[in-house]
Amino acid sequence: MPAESSPKIVIVDESPVRAAILEAGLREAGFTGVSHIGEMQNLLARIYELDPDVILIDLENPSRDVLEQMFQVSRAVRRPIAMFVDQSDAASIQASVDAGVSAYIVDGLKKERIKPILDLCISRFSAFSKLQDELERTKSALEDRKVIDRAKGILMKLKGLTEDEAYVLLRSTAMREKKKIAEIAHSILTASQLLK
Repeated sequence: MPAESSPKIVIVDESPVRAAILEAGLREAGFTGVSHIGEMQNLLARIYELDPDVILIDLENPSRDVLEQMFQVSRAVRRPIAMFVDQSDAASIQASVDAGVSAYIVDGLKKERIKPILDLCISRFSAFSKLQDELERTKSALEDRKVIDRAKGILMKLKGLTEDEAYVLLRSTAMREKKKIAEIAHSILTASQLLK
């Protein structure tokens, strides 16, 4: 997120007074694109509509229901989320972290803390997102590797090839058809299932 363009921030807070304090703090810190959602009704739909870069949730003493709704939002939107609460317990904090809340701040809100907390929230979220993406890529590469190995095995058995020859055949077919080797391997597995 470039520093020069101000991120779109949504404040989720049922208390207009608290939301006004947050909004004033954000504007003083140079954040201009601030919106406020004052009701929990249809929260997810409203967040999708506003499509913010960052979500700030301010809750006095969150009930399990409200927390659960926040976690659904967190899982659905994949955006940095900072949650401010006045009171909390270890279980709520753990549940929030598990749900992907990037920053969880107990003991309310002071205007001067907003910018550093927001910066922390965004950087934590970015680090977490990078890790998640890496994990997805690694999982996908591992799956591809397994499929390719199984396809090589089928080719070796059917055509009497060595492992290297089977791989060369997969690779040359992929190049000829302008596809990935894993796609060709998938086709071989599918065909072998049909021919059983």
